Amino acid sequence: MPLYEYKPDAKGCKYCAEGFEVLQSVNDPPVAKCPECGAACHRVFSSFAAIKSTRDMLSTKNLARHGFTQYKKAGDGHYEKTLGDGPDLINRNS
Repeated sequence: MPLYEYKPDAKGCKYCAEGFEVLQSVNDPPVAKCPECGAACHRVFSSFAAIKSTRDMLSTKNLARHGFTQYKKAGDGHYEKTLGDGPDLINRNS
């Protein structure tokens, strides 16, 4: 579901004066009034969030930059550390 931004048509309350966001279905009608004070409002155009591909997000370089630990399956229930801090080996069978 998209996150839509709204601004009041006139001076609004503390909640809507700078604008507010509403998570709603594409099929839902636009919000016409501030949910807090009832001031008339309108939907505004805003940028959308671009998501990198999963491949880029899970790359070794990106994981290291964000301080994650990565393990690779080494056998039945055994995982060896390939990146970051943490135990060198995880054994899920014990």
